[in-house]
Amino acid sequence: MESHSPITLIYDLALILCSAGITTLIFKKLKQPLVLGYIIAGFLVGPHFDFFPSLSGSESHGASSDGAIDENIKTWSEIGVIFLLFTLGLEFSFKKLVKVGGAASITTFFQIICMLFIGYFAGQLMGWPWMDSIFLGAILSISSTSIVVKAFEELGLKNKKFAQVVYGTLIVEDLVAILLMVLLSTMAISRDIAEGELLMSVFKLVFFLVLWFAAGIFFIPSFLRWAKKMMNDETLLVVSIGLCFAMVLLAEKVGFSQALGAFIMGSILAETTSAERIEHLVKPVRDLFGAIFFVSVGMMIVPEKIIEHALPILIVTLITIFGKTGSSFVGALLSGQPLKQSVQISMSRAQIGEFSFIIAQLGLTLKVTSEFLYPITIAVSAITTFTTPYMIKLSEPLYERMERKLPARWIANINRYSTGAQHINAESEWKILIKSFFQIAIINGVVIAGIIILFSRVVGPAIFDTDDLALWQAIIVCLVTLVCITPFVWTLTARKMGKAAYTNLWLNKYNRGPIVALEFVRIAFAIFLVGFLLDQFFSTLTALILASSVIVISVIVFSRKLQSFSSKIEARFIKNYTAREMKESASKIDKLTPWDAHIAYFDVPVYSFVVGKKLSELGLREQFGINIAMITRGDRKILVPSREEMLYPNDHIAVIATDDQLLNFKMRLDEVTVIEDKKSLSREDVALVPVTIEPGFPYLGMSIRESGIRERTEGLIVGIERDGDRILNPDSSVKFQLEDTVWIVGNKKLIKKVMSSTEKLL
Repeated sequence: MESHSPITLIYDLALILCSAGITTLIFKKLKQPLVLGYIIAGFLVGPHFDFFPSLSGSESHGASSDGAIDENIKTWSEIGVIFLLFTLGLEFSFKKLVKVGGAASITTFFQIICMLFIGYFAGQLMGWPWMDSIFLGAILSISSTSIVVKAFEELGLKNKKFAQVVYGTLIVEDLVAILLMVLLSTMAISRDIAEGELLMSVFKLVFFLVLWFAAGIFFIPSFLRWAKKMMNDETLLVVSIGLCFAMVLLAEKVGFSQALGAFIMGSILAETTSAERIEHLVKPVRDLFGAIFFVSVGMMIVPEKIIEHALPILIVTLITIFGKTGSSFVGALLSGQPLKQSVQISMSRAQIGEFSFIIAQLGLTLKVTSEFLYPITIAVSAITTFTTPYMIKLSEPLYERMERKLPARWIANINRYSTGAQHINAESEWKILIKSFFQIAIINGVVIAGIIILFSRVVGPAIFDTDDLALWQAIIVCLVTLVCITPFVWTLTARKMGKAAYTNLWLNKYNRGPIVALEFVRIAFAIFLVGFLLDQFFSTLTALILASSVIVISVIVFSRKLQSFSSKIEARFIKNYTAREMKESASKIDKLTPWDAHIAYFDVPVYSFVVGKKLSELGLREQFGINIAMITRGDRKILVPSREEMLYPNDHIAVIATDDQLLNFKMRLDEVTVIEDKKSLSREDVALVPVTIEPGFPYLGMSIRESGIRERTEGLIVGIERDGDRILNPDSSVKFQLEDTVWIVGNKKLIKKVMSSTEKLL
C-alpha cells in the first residue's frame, strides 16, 4: 500500500468527522443511538456507497470485497478502542470489580459457555465447516464493551446498580476473550485443543495482571504526588496518555491485547487522587477516536455480502439477541441477582462488537475460516448495535410483564434465592487466615518472580550485552537480584497472617497442626522461588541448598532490618491504594471542621458505654461537646451519620472537638461497662442480612417506625436499595415499597424468623 500524503490524510479525517457530525446531529434530533449514527456515517463515506464522497483510500487503494478499510483509518480506530478501554478502567477500578466480581464472573462464564455451544451447533446446522462453527461460537460469546458503555452514557444509566454488574461482566469477558484467542490460535495450528498451553496462558495472564497492578500502585501514585506541583492540565494529559500507551506496548510485548493494556493502566490510575481530573481531560480525546472507530466499522459493511448472506445474518442476529439474553438472564439469576436486575443485565448484553471483529479477523489471518464469516460478523454487529439501546429500554417493561405473568410462587422463590445468595455473614477466623495467606503468597510470590525474570532475562543481558553470561557476570546478576527480592522473601516467610485470627486460632491446640502446615507451605514456596533464581546459574541441588541457606540467613540475621524495610514498602502500597478514598472522605469531613477544633480518630472498645446505642440516645454533643463526622465499619464509611445511627464494637469513628473535649471523651470511651447478654449471642449470630420486600409483605406501605421491625428483629436498618439507588441510614419515616432490599444488622435468627413469617403470608 502506498503511503498517504499529509493532505490526503487531512481529507480523509475531515470527511470522517464531518459526516459523523452531521449524521449524529440528525440521530440526536430523532432521539436515536449515536453509535448507530457513526456506523451509518461510515457506510455512507465508505468504498461501497457511491452517492457521497468517499475516502481517498477507497479509490487509490481500493477497499477489498470483504470490507477491509484503509490502514490509516484502521490505525485510528484501534486507537479509539484503546481510549475506550482506558477510560473504562478509569471509571471502573479493580476495587469495583472485586465488589461485583462473584456475580459478574458467574454470569459471564455461564453465558460464554452457553453461546460457545449454541454458536457451534448453529454453524453445524447451517452446514458450515467445523472451524467456522467454533469461531462463530467464540464471536457470539463476547459482548461489546464500547457499545454498552456508550448506550449507558446516552441513557443516563451508567451509575445504576445493574450497570455496575454489567461493567463487571464486560471486563471479565474481555479477559476471557484473550484466552479464547490463544485457544483458537492453538487449535488453528494444531487442529486440536492444547490443554497445557491454555492453562499456561491462564497462569501467564494472572501473573502479569497481579505484577502490573502491584507495581503500578506502588510507583505511579507516588510519582504523580511528587510531580503534582509541576503538572498543569496539559502535562497531566500528556503523562496519562503516555502511561496508557506504554502499558499498551508492554501488554502487546508479552502477548496480550492492546485493549487489555489500556484497561490495566486506567484501573491503576483510577486508584490515584488525580483519577477524576485525568478522566475529564481524556474524555474529549476518547470521544474523537471512539467516533473514528465506529465510523470504521460502518465502512466495513459490504452491501453485496449482506444480500448474499442475508439468511445466515438473520439467523446469527436472532441467536445473538435471544441466545445472549436468555443465557445472561439465567447466569445472572444463578449469581444471586434479583429478578429485575437479571432482566436488565441480560437485555444489556445482546450484541457483539470489537473483540468479535478481532476474533473474526484472527480466523482470516490464520486462514482457517471462510471469507463470509467476517462480513457476517460486521453485519450482525451493526444490527445489534442498533437494537442494544432499545433492548435496554425494554428491560423494565419486560420485567413488569414477567412479574404479572409468572406465578407468584416462582417470583417468591427467585427473590428468596437472591436474598440467600447476597447474605453477608461475619468472616470466620479460618477464612480470614486463609485469605491473608493467599494475599501474602500471591502478591509477594508474583513480585519475586517478576524481579527474577526482569534481572535474569532483561537487565543482565542488557548490561553485559550478551545472553550467554560468564560465571562472574552470572554471580553479579544473581547477587543483585537476591538483594532486591530479600524484603519480599522475608514478607513471604515471616509476615504474620491475619494477626488477630492467627492468635485466636493458635490458642486452640487442635488448630496448631493446620497452622504449622500453612507456615511450612509458604516457606517451601519461598525456597522454590529463590531456587528458581539460582537454578538458572547453578545445578539444581546446589540451587536448593543455597536457597534454603539464603532464607535462613535472611530471617535470622537480618530479620529486624528486613521487617522495617518490608513494613515501609507495605505502608507505601496501602497509602497509594487508599489515597483516593481517603482524600474523598477527608474533603467531606474538612468542610465540617470548626475554627478551634480538629479531627481525632478512635476505635470503639467492645464494652464501651456507647456500644449498641443510637447517637440520639448518647447525646455526645450535649455531654462532651463533640461531633461524630464519620463512622468506618469494615469497608463501609458512614459520612455525617444521622441521629438514628448506632455504634458497634470496633467501629472506627472520626470525632471533631477541641483538645479538652477529646480528652474527656477518650477517658469515658475507654471505661469498661459490664453488659449482661441474656441471649449469649456469639459473633456468628450477628449478621448484615438483606430482606427483599415481596408481594404480600405485611408492612408494605408502612414506615419503618410504624412497622416495628427494628424492635421485632432487635436490629438496625442500615440501608435500603430502591430502583438501583441506595438510601443509607434511612429515616424512620421512610416507607417500605415493593422490590426494596432492606439491609438489617442484628440477630440473624430473629431476622430469619421475621422473614419466614413473611413468606407464609405470600
